[in-house]
Order: sequence, then C-alpha cells, then structure tokens
Amino acid sequence: MSPIRIIFPLVLLIQILFSQSKVGTASAPFLGISIGPSSVGMGGAITSHPIDASVLYVNPGAISRLAQSQILIAKTDWIVGTHINFISTVIQIDPSRSLGFYINHLDYGEEEITDLDNQEGTGLYWSASDIVTGGAYAQNLTDQFSLGGTLKYIHQRIHNESANTMAVDIGILYKTSTEKFNIGMSVSNWGSDMSMDGKDLYRKIDIDPNHDGHNETLVAKLKTDEWPLPLFFRVGFSGNLISTPLFKFTVATDAMIPSDDIETLQIGFESSYMNRLFLRGGYKNIGNHKSIEGFTGGAGVRIFTSGMSLGIDYSIQDFGYFGLISHLGISIEF
Repeated sequence: MSPIRIIFPLVLLIQILFSQSKVGTASAPFLGISIGPSSVGMGGAITSHPIDASVLYVNPGAISRLAQSQILIAKTDWIVGTHINFISTVIQIDPSRSLGFYINHLDYGEEEITDLDNQEGTGLYWSASDIVTGGAYAQNLTDQFSLGGTLKYIHQRIHNESANTMAVDIGILYKTSTEKFNIGMSVSNWGSDMSMDGKDLYRKIDIDPNHDGHNETLVAKLKTDEWPLPLFFRVGFSGNLISTPLFKFTVATDAMIPSDDIETLQIGFESSYMNRLFLRGGYKNIGNHKSIEGFTGGAGVRIFTSGMSLGIDYSIQDFGYFGLISHLGISIEF
C-alpha cells in the first residue's frame, strides 16, 4: 500500500480526535516555539523539508535525508527579555542511517525577590528555565521512505520547584519517485504528565487552631496537579518548483494540530543561488485569529572549504506588540 494512502486517513482521524481544543491546558508550552533561524525564516514549515539539523526538533524521520553531518548552534532573543539557546547535531552513520542529538534551553533570567517588608528587594533572587534534550535515530527504509524517532527528557523549573518527564517523537518522510515533492508527518511529545515538586511546597500547619495541647507545627506538603504535555501532530508538503544547478526555489506548507490549541497552517519558501546564498519567507499560525505571530523572513550564506561548509543564518518574525524577534544560527557541515 502506498504511504500516501496511509498518511491522509491518519490526518483526518487525528483532526477529529483533537477537534475540541483545550487552549492553555498543557504543561511545557515552550515545546511549541519554532527553533532555528532557517526553520523560523520559512514560517516553521519544515516537516517535509529537511532544511538543516533543526528539522530534528520537528521531524526526526527527516534527518537521514540530510546531505552531510551537521552541527547547528542557534540563539534567539525571545520575548520579555528571555533567551533561547539551541544546539543540534546530526551524524551520518552511513548514507541511509543517521543519529541526532539536541538540547534546547529557554532562560527566563533572574529577578530580585521582594516581600511586604522589603519592597526594594531582599538581596535574594529567583530564576526560571525550561530545558528539553533528546537523542534520535532515523533510517531510510527505501529510496523514498524514511522513519525516525526521538527519546527526550523535559525539565521545567521556577525558583525551588521543578517538574520532569520523558517523551517520544516519531516522524516519517516520503519522497516522490521524481524527488520533486516531499510529504512529512510527525507526532511530538508523546509522554507522561508533569507536576511541580520542591521544598517551597512544605508548610507548617495547625490542623485544629481552636484547641490547645497538640502539635501546632505539623509539616504538610501542598499537592500540585498533573498537567499533560502538548501533543503536536504535523503534516507537511513541500515541492521544488524550480531546481537547476544555479537556482532552486522550494515552497512548503505544514498543517499543525496541537492538543492544547486550535489547528493552524504554516507556509514558507526558500530560494537559493548555487547553494551558497539563501532567501526565506513565510507566515505562521494561519487559521488562529487570536495569534499575534505573523510574517517571517530570513537569509543565509554558505562558505565551502576543504570538504566542509560554514553557514550563517539569520531570521526575524513578527510577534505583534512584542515587536520583531531575531534568530541567529551558525552551522558546520562535514
């Protein structure tokens, strides 16, 4: 049976299952942030387009289609003074198999603690961060069909409280026989729920304040609720509208169905000259009228030397009243 005949019924089934959206009811919302300047420049529509090592974050099944091994280091000045640091590595075992590893860190910074008696600060500071790290394996099962998976660890922390869990991503990539069009699909964050735990949840209590003669300093622990991970189902389609030795023009689109929000569409394009100069553009979250994300754009350059290449990519995205968000990345192919 053709993979296409399998993919599209799955899309319809999962869309029906997620049709009743539960906006804002999942833990670890940072997992939905687009990562990597090349990916962001195309509006995040890379599920079927293995643009660079950042595709590992979206579709692990696509990393076995990268032309070479690659290391990508990216930094984003995110909203309200926060920062995102991303490192991704894809190593080719042989022409049909690849290993991948990444770490994504969202740093919220730190702020001085205040209380009623110390309005100017106590001299102590609180901080928060989110981290996800994963290892992946992908293989080309045929000349056209690739399959991959990622096992990842997710950690969230705010001051002295934290939550941890494990999750799995699964992805596939299908190339048509003419190699002009790609179809990709992935399911991300299939894992257990998260709940906060830490020393600040312990409290001394008096279970019967109206009577004396008992222990008034019993230690109790506040119970926190468990929250599910945001489950993302993505289906992407991309095509090389123009492909010559000098110039290439690719158009891509992704349909994203999250478990904690409404379905959206991302579109993007990439044009390249001699595989050295790149221009990208896109639009995010089409279909979500409440989203403040919009246009994206970016550019990149590749320098080849001694069988290796050095790439520098930059992109910006419109984030409504937060202004333009900048993404910068450096990659090495070998």
